[in-house]
Amino acid sequence: MHFFRPLLIFASLASLILGLIAFPARSESLTIAAAADLKYAMAEVVDTFRAARPGDRIEVIYGSSGKFFTQISNGAPFDLYFSADIAYPRELEQKGLAAGKTRPYAFGRIVLWSLKPELARMPLKDLPAAAIRKFAIANPQHAPYGLRAREALQHQGVWEAMQAKLVLGENIAHTAQFVDSGAADAGIVALALVLSPTMQRKGAWTLIPAEWHAPLEQGYVITRRAAGNRLAADFASYMATEPARAVMRRYGFTLPGEEGK
Repeated sequence: MHFFRPLLIFASLASLILGLIAFPARSESLTIAAAADLKYAMAEVVDTFRAARPGDRIEVIYGSSGKFFTQISNGAPFDLYFSADIAYPRELEQKGLAAGKTRPYAFGRIVLWSLKPELARMPLKDLPAAAIRKFAIANPQHAPYGLRAREALQHQGVWEAMQAKLVLGENIAHTAQFVDSGAADAGIVALALVLSPTMQRKGAWTLIPAEWHAPLEQGYVITRRAAGNRLAADFASYMATEPARAVMRRYGFTLPGEEGK
C-alpha cells in the first residue's frame, strides 16, 4: 500500500503539469482608439506597459477624436478611448456608453510649424501677407486641434483672410503630413508631434500662446464594451503612474495637477 502512494502522488503531479501545458495562461487583448496627437507618446507608453505583460495583445488606432466618438457611439469595437477633447468621452459617459468615469490625462498645445524657419517664426497676424500658397490645419468640424487652430487665427484677426489658403487634415497627424511633404508651406499642428523623434529636426516651430484659444483638455474613458476587460482597467490605471506621465511630459503635454508649473 505504501508502495503505491508515491506513484499516485507522481501521477497527480504529472497530470497537473500536463494540464498547465495544455491550457496555458490566457492572454488578454485591448483595442485603443487614440487621438492623432498621441501617435508617438502613446507608442512609448504602450511599450513600457507591455514590457511586464508580453503575452497580451494591445492595438492602438490613431485618428480624429470626433470621428472616433461617432464610431464608438455606433458600436465600434474599441475598449479605451483617448480623446483630444475631454468633452467627447464625457458625452459617451452621459449616453451610458462608458464603463466608468472619464479621466483627464493631459492638456495639449498648438504650434506654428514649417520646414522654412522664417515662416515658422512669423507672427500669426502676418500670415495673410506672407509667401504662403497653402496653410494646413486639422478640420475644425471633428478635430479638436483644428478647432483650436481656428480660434487662434480668429484671435489674431486673420481667419477670414486665410480661408483661400487653407488645406484641412483629417486629423492632426494628417495635417502635419501636409507640411512635412511640402503640400503646405506651413501649418498649425500639435506640439507633441513636432517633439517626436521623426520630426524634431525638421524645420522650426513657434508655440502659440495658450490664451489665444480654449484649453485643449484631453481625457479618456473605458467603453461599455470593455466593462469586464481587466487589461483595459490596468492600462487606464497605468496612465496615472510616473513612467507614463514622464513620457507624456517629454512630448510637451501639461499633466493634470501640474498646470501652472
